[in-house]
Amino acid sequence: MSVIQRLSRLLYVLSLVLAASGSGLHGRNNSVSHEYCVLGAGPAGLQMGYFLSRSQRDYIILERNTGPGSFFHIYPRHRKLISINKIYTGRRNKEFNLRHDWNSLLSDRPDLLFQRISQELYPSADDFPRYLSMFVKELGLKVKYGADIGRIKTSDLNGNQGYILTDQNGVSYQCSVLLVSTGLWVPQQVDFLGSDLVEGYESIPTDPEEFKDQAVLILGKGNSAFETAQSILGRASRIHLYSPSPVRLAWQTHYVGDLRAVNNELLDTYQLKSLDGLVEGRLEDIAIVRREKDGGKRRTAKKRSQTPTEGKEQLYLTLTELLDDQNGNNISKVTGQNLPGYHTDNFSLRQPYDRVIRCLGFRFNFSIFDGSARPPQSSGARGRLPGITACYEGRGTPNMFVLGTAAHSRDYRMSAGGFVHGFRYTVRAVHKILEQRYHNIAWPATELSISQLQSWILRRVNEASGPYQMFGVLGDIILLRGSYCEYLEEFPLQALPQLSALSGRLLSDHGLLVLVMQYGLNQTDTLGPGRAESEWTKAWRSNFLHPVLYYYNTLPTEKDMRQRPVSWPLPRPEAVHHMVEDFLTEWDQPISHSQPLRHFLEHCLQTDLRAFYAESCFLLSLTSRTPPLFCRQGYLRKQGIVGNSHLWQHAREAGLMADHQGDTSVSEYLKHAGAAVVSAMNFDL
Repeated sequence: MSVIQRLSRLLYVLSLVLAASGSGLHGRNNSVSHEYCVLGAGPAGLQMGYFLSRSQRDYIILERNTGPGSFFHIYPRHRKLISINKIYTGRRNKEFNLRHDWNSLLSDRPDLLFQRISQELYPSADDFPRYLSMFVKELGLKVKYGADIGRIKTSDLNGNQGYILTDQNGVSYQCSVLLVSTGLWVPQQVDFLGSDLVEGYESIPTDPEEFKDQAVLILGKGNSAFETAQSILGRASRIHLYSPSPVRLAWQTHYVGDLRAVNNELLDTYQLKSLDGLVEGRLEDIAIVRREKDGGKRRTAKKRSQTPTEGKEQLYLTLTELLDDQNGNNISKVTGQNLPGYHTDNFSLRQPYDRVIRCLGFRFNFSIFDGSARPPQSSGARGRLPGITACYEGRGTPNMFVLGTAAHSRDYRMSAGGFVHGFRYTVRAVHKILEQRYHNIAWPATELSISQLQSWILRRVNEASGPYQMFGVLGDIILLRGSYCEYLEEFPLQALPQLSALSGRLLSDHGLLVLVMQYGLNQTDTLGPGRAESEWTKAWRSNFLHPVLYYYNTLPTEKDMRQRPVSWPLPRPEAVHHMVEDFLTEWDQPISHSQPLRHFLEHCLQTDLRAFYAESCFLLSLTSRTPPLFCRQGYLRKQGIVGNSHLWQHAREAGLMADHQGDTSVSEYLKHAGAAVVSAMNFDL
């Protein structure tokens, strides 16, 4: 046998050994089980990973790419984030500073903040994956990269519905609870005649020079559309934006997903008449056609070159109803009579374009879910999002929860749940729900004496970031128990009817208070005179973000939630209190904020909540059978300044106490002081 033959046989045997070894290895790892599977290593998935890790749960984060936050390697295309990174606030309070840090995730590490990566107010998109990688590494999160899940189906796990996820290698991951945090990454498209001639936001060139002296039509009026327009504003000959809705400005609507000022320079060139403009119209009714210089033909089957050259066919926007042949599979002549300008000679978009760009946002990827594992489409947001319950569980898909941007259907165009600075708090709320449902650990609560409630509320409205960012969606729940209360932070308000089941906390006969941050419902000129209310007696007219307290005798029902007034976060309560809006967002003034709040709490609790000096408590305890609550829960429990020698001396000098205590009875003290025990004082309001 020759050397070559022996070598060939050796290689053949070796290949069999490796194949057998690989087969056995694959067989042993073909199925993996975890209690929790988190799908996606974006910010929402990593945020949930942190909470699961801290609770020492069995979990795995599955990511199809080689690192976290892969979406931000591509988007936004022009690489500037619009999430605020305000690191200089004049304050050192971490919770307060998170109100103005829109990029950091929550953790018990005070140094694990985005500002370690960037100090720019609007950072580069490249910085965010770097921050997420740091978050994973320093917290030791369990992430498996390169696991591209292509199929998700349900399975029966001891009588409960679980899920099986299969990746590109045939490896299956079985889990009792599935947490979907894939975000939105499938480009949103509208099917119309000639849509194949349109370039997508996801693939357009980002070099402004490639748009030099070109006329550009952009479909859409969101941030991606204006971001694209702004990048070519100094190169394109004219830019028109077309969509069904007028442009909505974030500083007017208070919705961070609307057009941000950092992207809106085209509004200047539009209103100052420098060739650019905005037009409204239904996308489903239009057609994009090519018209050759000889009167040529409309074509919809051939892709447009991304770099038009001199003399190349241009694109016209027309209406489908004006075309002679409306069948998109055929080719028909396009003449002037087919164009709106023929019928209305001042039609806004009568001039041709060199290129048309689609910037319509993104949608959830429903394609990886089988049958019963697929959540329904939401009724809002044009069906781009999955439909979920008030506790972020998929409708009809028990034990599957949706997190992050994909869960924005619960507060679409209402609050910040579609963005990092909002969903980091909803993810934390979902984790608390998981702990109660699957591990019988009640929602964390702080037990407070009623006399402490006012100061606790004031601290929350002046510091707390969760209700501030997720205004109208997450609120603090105060379960009243008589002389004390239980304070639950950042509960999903729309799930209030299921409070007991989701939190493990029962309601008493004393009722509950709900603290919410919300904007006013009055329509005002956002920058005009009279836009703000400064008089505390008219706090209910506040337009800007401000705290609102709702008092209920009993828990609102599902029917109550459905029938609540339009734009109200909660049903009508037994009593409601608005804390007047404040220019500095500091609700700490004694007359405008503290005193009205105390009167409201006293009305709801039927208790005197005034605070007294120790001397006053001492006197009231001698002259009344029922001293104020503040004295009973503080001073009389020796929580005041009881042992202060100066106070004792003051009491002796005032004749309230004898020079020595000895065995003198209380009646002798009262006789010596000339005081009478009275019972006519009414401390209840």
